[in-house]
Amino acid sequence: MRALLVVNPAATTTSARVRDVISTALASDLKLEVATTEYRGHARDLARRAVEGGETELVVSLGGDGTVNEIVNGLLHHGPDPDRLPQLAVVPGGSTNVFARALGLPNDAVEATGALLDALRAGSSRTVGLGLVSGTPGTEDEGVPDRWFTFCAGLGFDAGVVGRVEQQRELGKRSTHALYLRQVARQFVADPNRRHGSITLERPGQEPVPGLTTAIVCNTAPWTYLGNRPVYASPEASFDTALDLLGVSKMSTLSGTRYAAQLLRSTPERGPRGKHTLALHDLTEFTLQSQAALPFQVDGDHLGLRMSASFTGVRRALRVIV
Repeated sequence: MRALLVVNPAATTTSARVRDVISTALASDLKLEVATTEYRGHARDLARRAVEGGETELVVSLGGDGTVNEIVNGLLHHGPDPDRLPQLAVVPGGSTNVFARALGLPNDAVEATGALLDALRAGSSRTVGLGLVSGTPGTEDEGVPDRWFTFCAGLGFDAGVVGRVEQQRELGKRSTHALYLRQVARQFVADPNRRHGSITLERPGQEPVPGLTTAIVCNTAPWTYLGNRPVYASPEASFDTALDLLGVSKMSTLSGTRYAAQLLRSTPERGPRGKHTLALHDLTEFTLQSQAALPFQVDGDHLGLRMSASFTGVRRALRVIV
């Protein structure tokens, strides 16, 4: 099988030696080309060229969730076609690795490489659904490029936390769960929209739902991890269905603390709940409209401020080696 290994040299949890070991192991079973990313968006460009070249059968991501997201967007640049496009494989190298772990892969890069080689020899793969977010027609965000996502997107509070974490990383701080929790606290204190939400959910054939302070869109469960602890915002979310949404309409000190505690205690059977929460499952199409520009994130990548975003859940989008 002709394969392209896309390596992010800045990946948090791998070293140059580990990356060499992994590429050597993969080259024993694959006709392997190795490419190292050099700029933001490079993994997307490499994956797109692999598709357009017509010879690559498999693209392997060695990096974190951001590298996976870029590769997915490169593979699906011309649209989803799981029977024609190169397959995707993931070797986790980031700090959280939500997509890889949601697929059931080990969180250790070397162990995951062994699992990947076993799956390749057995011919084991699955088709996964993905989310697509687009600019909303008739709004100032209409021209925003489409973006595929593998596990989550968010408008409002959680995206504000992601933005704060990125700022700290640009200052040289390591991406740790302690850093993330500190930014949650800072975002809670500083967020002017957490008490009176400005987001309205719009769905075809349904009454609008106004007044949300934050909206978390999930394509799978868990939503994220704190260390080895999975966190479930939408426990029913799955790669086999469309999209799930968790909305919160009020986040006072008391309710915010309660929702945080519910997230930390969440399980595959039970996520956050209460009179100020909205939990919806298996949504194919919907739009989030905001009266104020709010932080927006996709797969843990902060994309700036948005007033609106239109979402589509695509059930069969890409074939993945597992």
